[in-house]
Amino acid sequence: MLLANYLFFRTDCEQALAFYTECGLGEVTSLMRYGDLPDPLPDEALRGKIRHARFEGPGILFFASDNHDAEPMRGSAHMLIMESRERTDRLFARLSDNGRVTTPLGVQPWGSYYGKITDRFGVQWMLDCADGEGRVS
Repeated sequence: MLLANYLFFRTDCEQALAFYTECGLGEVTSLMRYGDLPDPLPDEALRGKIRHARFEGPGILFFASDNHDAEPMRGSAHMLIMESRERTDRLFARLSDNGRVTTPLGVQPWGSYYGKITDRFGVQWMLDCADGEGRVS
C-alpha cells in the first residue's frame, strides 16, 4: 500500500506542476488533457487543461488535475522529511516565493528544524529536518 496525495486546481495545474519542477521536487511523468479523449467535457473551459498528471521525484509521488468543482485547498499539507538544513533552506525559499510563510524555519520545541508555508497555488508544505541525533518528529 502507498498513500499518495491528489491535488485539485481550478485552471492552474500546469503552472503549479511547472513551479514544483523548477523547485527541484521532481517532474511530471504522465499527463492527460481534457479533450484528448472523445468523452464529453464537464466544462468547455477545461479543454486543453490537465485531466490527470502524475508527478514524481526522489521520495515524492503525487497526482494533480484541473477540476471544474475543485474546492480551496485546506486541512491538508505535504510534509517533506528533509536530510540537511542547507537543502531545507533552499527548498523552503523556493516554495515560499510569492507564497505565505505560516511558520518560519527554525528549531522547534520538539527538536526539528521545521517550517510551514502555503505556496502561491494554495498548497501547504511542511518541511521537517532531522535533529542532531538523526531523528525526525
